[in-house]
Amino acid sequence: MHLISSPDYLTPLRVLVVDDDEAVRGTLAYQLDRLGHRVLEAGDARWALELFERHRPELILSDVDMPELDGYWFARQVREREQGDWTPIIFLSALNDATNVAEGIAAGGDDYLAKPLHPVVLEAKLHAMQRLRGMRDQLVRLSGELQQANAELQRQARLDGLTGLLNRRGLDEALQAALEQARRQHTPLSLMLCDVDHFKRYNDALGHQAGDDCLRHVAAVLGQLARRPSDAVARYGGEEFVLVLPDTPRAGAQTLARTLSRLFETHAMAHPDSEIAPHVTLSGGVTTVIPDQATTPAQLLSQADEALYRAKSQGRNRFVSL
Repeated sequence: MHLISSPDYLTPLRVLVVDDDEAVRGTLAYQLDRLGHRVLEAGDARWALELFERHRPELILSDVDMPELDGYWFARQVREREQGDWTPIIFLSALNDATNVAEGIAAGGDDYLAKPLHPVVLEAKLHAMQRLRGMRDQLVRLSGELQQANAELQRQARLDGLTGLLNRRGLDEALQAALEQARRQHTPLSLMLCDVDHFKRYNDALGHQAGDDCLRHVAAVLGQLARRPSDAVARYGGEEFVLVLPDTPRAGAQTLARTLSRLFETHAMAHPDSEIAPHVTLSGGVTTVIPDQATTPAQLLSQADEALYRAKSQGRNRFVSL
């Protein structure tokens, strides 16, 4: 008859019992089995270490005084092999003075119980270990959830809320990474800066909701065009967008620009107040470099911005490459 009831949340433990005395070991195994726990038995420290590495028990009950290698040696070996995990170790010994307790804790033990061990004391200690395991498991789960939430927050912090593209922060990171890769591999890096022509007039004519829909449409088209995993598309601000195109020579970037212009003609969104065309159009500036150590993201953006300014000066609805 159990003097201590078992709450529903206390699940059985996988317990490793280590003792060179077969009778003591058998008695402990019987008591543990009666309480619903799963038992592994070892008669010496080396055997116990082999079982630990093979089965990874959730609790260790270990004798201290054993032939050849004692329980302290075994505990130190366990702690070296856990690699960030933690397995409670309770030492069992007829020696229970302060010096032995201190030596056991220093070797990696968590508790010390004197032999002969009373069944009620054993059951109480097992309940305590189960509660500790439950709290540890809960902390591990919470830690994992927090890490996931933090990763999602970091991801969201890099995205534009309206279009789902990278925002300025995300662009800075992507452009810096692309620049460093191109510098290491000595490959061309192209940057395209686009602007929706006469977007203010679009907003004034159709309203801000339609303007938001327009920006989302532009973002979707740009995202479909820059499909390679290494490509990056960002909303630069307002109606401006940036494409980062690693390993793309000038000719490839110019071909991409022409394709982009054709897409806006074939998937036209009506623009009721444009001086250029009856549909939404883009102007863009393209720059291509094989970067050296002096090349910076700010320089690339400045060159693309200068090319965009020339495209607008030449009548808009076009791309200029510098």
